[in-house]
Amino acid sequence: MNNHHDRLPFPATQQLLVEGGDTRIALVPGQIFNRYGCTPQPDPGLLGFGSATASVISEAGFAAAEALRCRLALDGEPHAISYARELNRLRQELALLCGTDDLPGVDIVFAASGTDLHLIAAQLVGNRAAVPALALMVNAEETGSSVAAALSGHHFSTHTALADTVSVGSAIPASSAMEVATVPIRLADGTARPPAAVDAEFESLATHALAQGRRVLLVLADVSKTGLIAPSLACVTALQRRWPDALDILVDACQFRLAPATLRAYLTHNFMVALTGSKFMTGPTFSGALLIPAAPAQRLRKHPLPRALRAYSAAADWPDDWATVGSLDNVANFGLLLRWEAAMAELRAFRAVPEAAVAHFLHAFARAVQHRLKNDPAFELISVPQIDRRPLVEATSWDHIPTIFPFLLHHPATRAGNRPLNQEETAQIYQHLQADLTGHPGLNRPIAALRYQLGQPVTFGQRHGMAVSALRLCASARLVVEATAGGKDNSAVVIARALAALDKTALLVRCLPT
Repeated sequence: MNNHHDRLPFPATQQLLVEGGDTRIALVPGQIFNRYGCTPQPDPGLLGFGSATASVISEAGFAAAEALRCRLALDGEPHAISYARELNRLRQELALLCGTDDLPGVDIVFAASGTDLHLIAAQLVGNRAAVPALALMVNAEETGSSVAAALSGHHFSTHTALADTVSVGSAIPASSAMEVATVPIRLADGTARPPAAVDAEFESLATHALAQGRRVLLVLADVSKTGLIAPSLACVTALQRRWPDALDILVDACQFRLAPATLRAYLTHNFMVALTGSKFMTGPTFSGALLIPAAPAQRLRKHPLPRALRAYSAAADWPDDWATVGSLDNVANFGLLLRWEAAMAELRAFRAVPEAAVAHFLHAFARAVQHRLKNDPAFELISVPQIDRRPLVEATSWDHIPTIFPFLLHHPATRAGNRPLNQEETAQIYQHLQADLTGHPGLNRPIAALRYQLGQPVTFGQRHGMAVSALRLCASARLVVEATAGGKDNSAVVIARALAALDKTALLVRCLPT
């Protein structure tokens, strides 16, 4: 387990930031970045518009993590005690900044990643069920390749968050068995399925299982990798009214593109909510939190998790009054702690911006980016339906405004013939965007030198029998803060930078051989 720091000098912040997670957080062998292209120290020259995937830690975030690391290094207490104290502090502040601190009985469980949160939620729901429970989720392309494995109680990486070596795909010993069913939310060509069809499939699967006496965990995506909400809130609330005692609802809000009013509405309707600090909030990769409302918490806290989950979760990651604390080891995951500390620095700054100013910038950003993507033959803007959370939430805040803009790339000479780039070509463009290409024959010097990070290519169906992928340009909390710094409107500067990222993308597409 990850308790070796009690016997060794305290590691550097850069080292801790890549510890306490699975293999996805580790640095690529021989490189200074992880598989998401992110370094464990600030990289001001990399201009970030990829928050749907990950962001490089900011200077403010790194300074917060470094300050906490220094306090921990000087702390004379056992590390497990220091870890528990600091997580409790973050628990309280996270609730305050989320606007949920006055909701009675809401508990927060920390975990290394959104995937770990799905594993934990499924084990809580399926624990001691007489018949294997059923988990319902959207297709993995829209949420995460490892989520289905986590929900079904299987290892999803060769290393766990607390440094155990395991076999990918093997069942976690003594874990609760859970069947997983997925519902596609896009058609074969990538276009969005009619919401009514998606709802009908979720309703049919859930109703059939519930009628058989099985417990169901319905995972509501808010929002998916390409900006969709599925199933609809009308579908979910109707199922909840019909089956209040056998249906658990987990909101996969790991993108954290939620206003406080929306988060409160979910919790007051007894939905569990999974958040991460590493997407919209732009904290470093791998920082998860599961918010559990009072009613389900009262039921779920009574039973310990399988002992095998001690490889994924430490005792202090849980509130003290949960029975599962006794099943877990009293160890410290300082990597998780420092990543959350960095994310909280971003969240504090974002929450200081008035919601009207947030909405003003996001509207302007969306208009500019959508206009650019619609009017360049190198791009095909992927239509995203209006974000609609009725009947739970009316669109009175900023989180109904789109912040993820997926698009396909096209060879411009053949745009009329719909000749998109294939997955390999799109991946090549994605990588080139992050590089200083000074000297590239097809790019002028100023734009060639600029480095941009977009959201990683996401599988987006078939075109003419060819698999294609979408890139994603994203707004984020960090960009909102920059656009409103000092009470000024710096929107034009931030938007110009986003459009320049698309300029470089289009030029790179034109340099590809057709």
